Amino acid sequence: MSRYICIHGHFYQPPRENPWLEDVELEDSAFPYHDWNERVAAECYAPNTVSRILDGEGRIVRLPNNYASISFNFGPTLLAWMAAKAPEIYEAVLEADRLSRRRYSGHGSALAQAYNHIILPLACRRDKYTQILWGIRDFEFRFGRPPEGLWLPETAVDLETLEILAELGLRFTILAPHQAARVRPPGQESWHDVRGGNIDPTMAYRARLPSGRSLTLFFYDGPISRAVAFENLLSRGEDLAARLLSAFSDDRRWPQLVHIATDGETYGHHHHHGDMALAYALNHLEAQEGVSLTNYGEFLEHYPPAWEVEILENTSWSCSHGVERWWRDCGCTSGGHPGWHQAWRTPLREAFDWLRDTLAPRFEEAAGRLLHDPWAARNDYIRVILDRSPESVAGFLAAHARGELSPEDTRTVLKLMEMQRHALLMYTSCGWFFAELSGLETVQVLKYAGRVVQLAQELFGDELEEEFLTRLAAAQSNLPEHGDGRRLYEKFVRPAMVDLLKVGAHYAVSSLFEEYQPRDRIFCYTVAREDHRVSEVGKAKLALGRIEVTSEITWEALRVSYAVLHFGDHNLCGGVRPFRGEEAYGRLAWEITEAFSWADFPETIRRTDRHFGDSTYSLRSLFRDEQRKILDQVLALSLTEIWDLYSRVFTHQVPLMRFHRELGVPLPRPFQVTAELVLNYQLTRAFQEPRLDLENIRTLMAEARRLEVTLEGRRLEFAVRKALERLAMWLHQQPDDLESCQALLQAVRLLRELPFEVNLWRVQNLYYDLAVSLYPGWQRRALEGDPQAQVLTQLFLTLGRELGFSDAALEHLTAKGDP
Repeated sequence: MSRYICIHGHFYQPPRENPWLEDVELEDSAFPYHDWNERVAAECYAPNTVSRILDGEGRIVRLPNNYASISFNFGPTLLAWMAAKAPEIYEAVLEADRLSRRRYSGHGSALAQAYNHIILPLACRRDKYTQILWGIRDFEFRFGRPPEGLWLPETAVDLETLEILAELGLRFTILAPHQAARVRPPGQESWHDVRGGNIDPTMAYRARLPSGRSLTLFFYDGPISRAVAFENLLSRGEDLAARLLSAFSDDRRWPQLVHIATDGETYGHHHHHGDMALAYALNHLEAQEGVSLTNYGEFLEHYPPAWEVEILENTSWSCSHGVERWWRDCGCTSGGHPGWHQAWRTPLREAFDWLRDTLAPRFEEAAGRLLHDPWAARNDYIRVILDRSPESVAGFLAAHARGELSPEDTRTVLKLMEMQRHALLMYTSCGWFFAELSGLETVQVLKYAGRVVQLAQELFGDELEEEFLTRLAAAQSNLPEHGDGRRLYEKFVRPAMVDLLKVGAHYAVSSLFEEYQPRDRIFCYTVAREDHRVSEVGKAKLALGRIEVTSEITWEALRVSYAVLHFGDHNLCGGVRPFRGEEAYGRLAWEITEAFSWADFPETIRRTDRHFGDSTYSLRSLFRDEQRKILDQVLALSLTEIWDLYSRVFTHQVPLMRFHRELGVPLPRPFQVTAELVLNYQLTRAFQEPRLDLENIRTLMAEARRLEVTLEGRRLEFAVRKALERLAMWLHQQPDDLESCQALLQAVRLLRELPFEVNLWRVQNLYYDLAVSLYPGWQRRALEGDPQAQVLTQLFLTLGRELGFSDAALEHLTAKGDP
């Protein structure tokens, strides 16, 4: 009988966007990357678009797109981030689905996912429907086709969820084996109990639903999936392939599907080089006689389910107690903190449910005055989330408004829809998954709830926040310094809240440090400059002006006046207020500028305070990324002085340090610290230079070895990687330049001397592009006697070997352009 293998990857990151800025802010814990999305993308999502298959000597023989061979889903919010911040990866994922359709009988390997990963059995039916519908619509927008299947967050399931999947035209979903209750063979009345994960996972099953509809369910192989995720099965691709093949049985008399499902981040982020193990296994399996790779859609077309199945409701793949992990202290946790409790989960969810249910009738009433069907409008609001252009909003309103809306009514509708969007985002599952209430993921969902509260207060005018905070106070943190949910909200959420005046403050302060265009963007806000004046007296600088700030999300607008005074370093103060007319603005500008022109700074500050009152701001008022950028500018001179001081000490004392090491005597701590600081700093700076001074770099590395200095591997690896990528880009942009090729070759050879591994993924990809597109032309010119082309082809092949390509791959690549 036929044998098939399917590997499913669930690729997902929780939405990390600041609810008021619609962008992910700097996350220091993701260093050396900007944020965790960027880091996981570099470690997992990107490598799987162009992975590596190595020969027995560890050299590259193929560069496959893993996504084209496996089944996969990406969270919609992650794809939205990727489209904006990592478009190359995004396009490669979409292309993989197109390739898989050609490979698997017209069935694409991509599946949809419920929109922002809420635990569907814990949601009301209305929210379930919106989540699933938004996931489908987002998928269609990106992949250009309807999805056949949908991934359930945490595979959490109940019958109502399956009913909605079937109602919306989906054909199948994937569950864990322990989520099956009983099965029935075709033509039989009796059922067989399979609880405890005893279902045979090698076939598809039909779930008959109370409505009369049905849905196909696939139950993945639990033991192999666990081994991939938690038992180091990805240490060798051969082991993964062998384990998958071992799951077939000659005793089965039906076409067998061996399939596994894990977090997609397993392949590269959780397990270093996991993408390469996957690539090797897929390549090995393709070569096996009698075994075919497939995806769920193709298998279902050829082998529709004959057996029936009934599920265990309110179960999931990552909580042994069902779905309790997302609402109570069931014992499931991320670990690492014995003695910690998760009793905070229940009052957190109860507070969110209260907020949702309190606002639902108010939403219906307010939206019902302007829209035909408020909840149908919410379902359709995904079109605006995907395209916030005026044309898209106009189309949405034309479909749902009772009549032509005034600008004020339009803003009201957008705010109502945004309130509902954030009321869905606040249920993102990761808020309850981990061990502690004050964790990043839980604070994030609290911020979404804070945005709901803010919009509700603007729309309805009453005070919801106090009652909400009273309920949050019942959620107790494990850390005394954080207290409870109320204190966390006051500590992390309320200070993060943004309004148009705060955007104006950010613009005012940052305008002292960067040049804005007359019409510019600050995250999801448009700022139109109406007046901007800068005055300088000595080192002091005054910026004064007025702007109009407009939200691209709710279309609210506010004209703002500002004045900001900078005395140097981090010493800065200023004020912002709504624009009060030309006369008031003229008086403000004249009085503050007059005092500043006299260099009477105390009087300038007094006049600023008199005009702006409590609406005063400083560097603390800046959004996180700009704050860090300006702080780096402010600190640059001070840091240069410090590094110069340490460098002088090092230069003066290095002979004595060397003498210590020659005698085998440990360096005194001040010497050790100085050497580590200086050599790591100088090496980092050397790799950041536009043109690498390899002799200087080798000298510094030799000194580090002599003094037994510990190099900062993560920071230096990133600097080296970026330097090589910069050289590779130069070669890519001027491929006929011998000097560029030689410079990259010499820099790559330097890697042999480094005490840490450098990620060459992007450099190898750029090399691959040149080999496919330009090498055949160089080779042709070389054969025709062009001396430069003859040198270039030899240099290029040598570079390929240094980058880890096998001779066979180079020969095949340069001949056909496809290793």
